[in-house]
Amino acid sequence: MSAAEALCELILAELEKEKRIDSYDFSVKIGKDHQSIVGAIKSIRSLGDVITTEQRQFESWVLTQEGKEMVEKGSHEARMFASVSSQEGSLQADLMKSVPNAKIGFSKAMSAGWIRLDKTAQGGPRVFRKVESIQDHVQEKLCRVMECSSVDCLTEDQLKEFKKRKLLTNVVTKCFVVTCGPSFSTQLVKQETELTPEMIQSGSWKTKQFKAYNFDSLGTPVTAGHLHPLMKVRAEIRQIFLEMGFTEMPTNNFIESSFWNFDALFQPQQHPARDSHDTFFLKDPATSNQFPEEYLQKVKTVHEDGGDTGSVGYRYDWKREEAEKNILRTHTTAISARMLYQLGQKEFTPVKYFSIDRVFRNETLDATHLAEFHQIEGVVADYDLTLGNLMGMLYQFFSKMGITRLRFKPAYNPYTEPSMEVFSYHEGLKKWVEIGNSGVFRPEMLLPMGLPEGVAVIAWGLSLERPTMIKYGIDNIRELVGHKVNLQMVHANPLCRLDS
Repeated sequence: MSAAEALCELILAELEKEKRIDSYDFSVKIGKDHQSIVGAIKSIRSLGDVITTEQRQFESWVLTQEGKEMVEKGSHEARMFASVSSQEGSLQADLMKSVPNAKIGFSKAMSAGWIRLDKTAQGGPRVFRKVESIQDHVQEKLCRVMECSSVDCLTEDQLKEFKKRKLLTNVVTKCFVVTCGPSFSTQLVKQETELTPEMIQSGSWKTKQFKAYNFDSLGTPVTAGHLHPLMKVRAEIRQIFLEMGFTEMPTNNFIESSFWNFDALFQPQQHPARDSHDTFFLKDPATSNQFPEEYLQKVKTVHEDGGDTGSVGYRYDWKREEAEKNILRTHTTAISARMLYQLGQKEFTPVKYFSIDRVFRNETLDATHLAEFHQIEGVVADYDLTLGNLMGMLYQFFSKMGITRLRFKPAYNPYTEPSMEVFSYHEGLKKWVEIGNSGVFRPEMLLPMGLPEGVAVIAWGLSLERPTMIKYGIDNIRELVGHKVNLQMVHANPLCRLDS
């Protein structure tokens, strides 16, 4: 017979004799841990109607580990007093190093008038005894509390003082009151948990006791994959775009030529963003050479003198070899440029495009920046669109994300004019924070693509990481993406529901 079974039979024997037992009192009576008694009672209860139980709880005061140490060795102030030499006193510095809990012991002994401090003594501040002997009332009171398991021996002020010094703690104990059930027996009969073919063949099932099904019990959790918080927020934002009638752009090419990433967007070849300090260049293949030649020549002309756009361009010698360099795309606007070019090669119809995908920049890594992140972009092309249309679209888009307080600030982008930074009021930070960038694509970008005059394209973009960090309370982006990600965080975070 196992120890657990022996304990169960001991409980049943006591219950047959007393008819009613308290689990805590019984644990004290037989000198067993109360939790082991509770475990045995639950085991008996699982066998059916052998016993009935009623839960109760009570509060009691017990000594903390520090309080128990005082019972054994004396209070901090008494130990401090004992450490002070009765003749020439002791250096305060030596006492602070040698006596446990010296700081509080010194303070309490000074308050009790047991010791005094001479700051002018030779060799440094010295502590002297003021009385010949003391009585450690703290130790005496704690001993009485330990013996009788009650605080009745303490005054209200003493109880408050001991609580403040964390010598006593209030413990809530939950226990069972156990009585005999309808099927009470002192003999434990193990109930069967399943009906086997052998039982059916032999007929032994007729005399077996079967454990009742617990239809409220939870099944074993199914091991499954979990969406990363970025993917949860991405799905919500993607749904917002679809609800607004946008079409998703194909964004499956992380590698772009400098032509589509920079030149097609009317970004000059000497722009700082095209430097290796900001962009990742590929070694193999290092270049691309397949471009729409007619369009490439128009882009070259616009860069050099503005062409037929009414602009003077950047007035420099545009070089094809710079445009051919392959890079990891720095923004998904390169995809927008390809889509707008395709739109310009056929009869124009108004369109609304969006994309959410990864981009790469040679950033210095810190709590808010990574070398790769996700960019959200929206693009609308139609006749006679204005800055007012852009603002209205931004209000509609961000309101669906639960962001209603917006401000706009003039900004500069090489390929949009006018351009605006978008700010939202952050209720947690109590200040306005930048959440995105926007603008109207320049004619120098659109006309070489073949789009008709009068067609305007408004666009805006923001990162996916920032709203995700705000939604899930993440302060460091490296805890969201990268090798420092806690997989339990991915498992435990709830579904994303933006407050629209």
